Amino acid sequence: MAERSTAAVDVADNSGSKPLTAKADEATTDGTAEPQDAAGVTPKDSAGGRENLRDIPPAPDVHSGHKLAGRYRLEECVTRLDGFSSWRAVDEKLRRAVGVHLLPADHPRARSVLAAARSSALLGDPRFVQVLDAVEEDELVYVVHEWLPDATELTALLASGPMEAHDAYQLVNQISQAMAAAHREGLAHLRLTPGAVLRSSTGQYRIRGLAVNAALRGITAERPLRTDTEAIGALLYAALTHRWPYENDAYGLSGLPKGVGLIAPDQVRAGVHRGLSEIAMRALANDGATASRQEQPCTTPDELAKAVAAMPRIVPPEPTFTAPPEYQRTTYQQGTYGRPSSRPSHAPQPVMAPPPPLQSRTGRALKWAVSALLIAALGLGSWQLAETVLDRDKGPVDPGTTQTTPDDDKKNEADETGKPITITGARDYDPLGRDGSEKPAAIKNVYDGDPSTFWHTDGYATAAFGNLKDGVGVVLDLGKVQQVGAVDVSFLGGTTSVELRTTESSAVPAFPSGFTKVADGSGVKVSLKPGEAVKARYVLVWLTNLPLGDDGRFRGKVSAIKITS
Repeated sequence: MAERSTAAVDVADNSGSKPLTAKADEATTDGTAEPQDAAGVTPKDSAGGRENLRDIPPAPDVHSGHKLAGRYRLEECVTRLDGFSSWRAVDEKLRRAVGVHLLPADHPRARSVLAAARSSALLGDPRFVQVLDAVEEDELVYVVHEWLPDATELTALLASGPMEAHDAYQLVNQISQAMAAAHREGLAHLRLTPGAVLRSSTGQYRIRGLAVNAALRGITAERPLRTDTEAIGALLYAALTHRWPYENDAYGLSGLPKGVGLIAPDQVRAGVHRGLSEIAMRALANDGATASRQEQPCTTPDELAKAVAAMPRIVPPEPTFTAPPEYQRTTYQQGTYGRPSSRPSHAPQPVMAPPPPLQSRTGRALKWAVSALLIAALGLGSWQLAETVLDRDKGPVDPGTTQTTPDDDKKNEADETGKPITITGARDYDPLGRDGSEKPAAIKNVYDGDPSTFWHTDGYATAAFGNLKDGVGVVLDLGKVQQVGAVDVSFLGGTTSVELRTTESSAVPAFPSGFTKVADGSGVKVSLKPGEAVKARYVLVWLTNLPLGDDGRFRGKVSAIKITS
C-alpha cells in the first residue's frame, strides 16, 4: 500500500495533567521559526512549501462555558497554537468528559482537519483514542474525541526514571502493533512523542492524535512509515535509558552528548536488556545505520512488530517479599529461664539428660502410689465438674439475670454485623454510554428476591464494553446513610468482574469517579466486602468485564443483589 502523508500530533492532555513541553514542539508565530521534531518532520502547506504563519487566522474567541451543538460545553483550554485551540469539555447529552479541537472554518487547514478526523474515525481501532464527532457549524470546525482521565501520559511515566524491561517490552510491542494496523489502512502519525501515548490502569497503551492533529499543524513527511518507526524506537530508547536519543533535550529528558552520535541503550545505562537495546537501535535506523551487525534495520512498524514478536518473551519481575523476623524461642532449661541467653536464638541449646528412673522395690511402690492418687483426683474432679454443669442447666436463675454462653456471644455478634439492609430503590447507571441508560425497565429484577429474573447490559464486541466505555452498573438506594458490611452479587452467563463503589451524598454522582471504590471481585457469585467500615446512602455495583454470551456478544446479567450491614 502506498504511504500516506497524513499524520498526527498530540496537542491535548487527556490524563488531566498538563504535559511537559519539549523544545522540539516550540514555535513562533511570526514566520521565523517552525516546529520540527527530531526526525526532521516539518509543517508544510498543501503545495509542499512552508506555511506563512502570519496568514493563519487567530484561534476562535471562545471561553469556558461556551456550548457547541447545544451539547459540548467547553471547560478548560489546554492548547492554543497556530490558530486552533484544544479544550477539555463535557458532553452534556451523554454526561461524559470529551476533548475538543476548535478552529475557524476559514483556517487554511480546516478542510484537511475534517478529512483527517473522518479517516481516523473510520479506523475504529480501540488502541487509538477515538474520534467521536467532526462538524463544521457557525463558521467553526471542531473535532470531538475521547477523554481518558484515568490514563497516564508516557511523559509522566518517564519522569520518574527508566522502565523495567517488561514494561518497556509491553510499550514497544503494543505501540508497534497498533501503528502497523494504522499504516495498513493508510494512516500515519508523524508525531508519536511521549505526550501522544497513554497507559491505562490495566496496563494497556493507547495512542492519541492519529491523523487529526497532524492536519491541525500541517505536518507531512516524505516517508511516513520510516518516520513512525523511528518515533517508536525513540520511545523505547527513552524507556530504557531515561534519555532522548538525539542531541536536543526534549519531553523532560536529557539528550545525548553532542558529537558522539547514537549510542546503544545498553552502553548508556547498565543493566539494560540486550534484546530490547538491539530492537531500539534497529528502529532508530538513521539512514541505514544500525548498532546490530547481525540484523537489518526496521523501516516500517510492521517490521518492528515482527522483530519484537520474534524475541523471547520478557516476563514480569518476581514480587519481592520481606522475610518475617525469626521467632524468638524462650529457653526453659535450668539456670536460663527468665534470663537472656548468651547464645543466638537460632543456635541449638544443650539438652539436660533426665535422671535415671527409680528401679528399686521402694521406687516401684512409690510410682504405683502416685498413680493411684492421680487417678482418684481425676475421678473426683470429673464428678464435681459434671455436678456443676447439671446444676447450672437445671437450677433456678435469679430474676433479672441473663446467662450467656460463648455460642450466644457469637450469635449476637453475627446478628449485629450481618443484618440485611432494605433496598428502597435502584436505577441503571451508564453515564459513559451513548444515551445514558442501559435496560432501565428490568432494573427491579436485581432486588426482587427472585433469582430467576435478571437485569442485563447491552451486547458488546469485547469483554471491555467494546472499548467504548469503562463500565456500566446499578445504583442501589438504601434510603438513608447506613453501615455497609457486604454486598453479595449473583451473575448469570459466566464470570463477571465487578467493583463496589459507595457515597454518602444525598444525590447520585454524575460520574463513577464521584463514588468511592471500596472493593472489587470476579466470579459468578461475588461477595464484595470493604476492607474497613463504610457508610453509604447509595451503593454502585459497577461491572468492568463481561462474559461471552450465546449470541457471540459480551453481556452482563445480574440476577440478585443483597446488602448486609
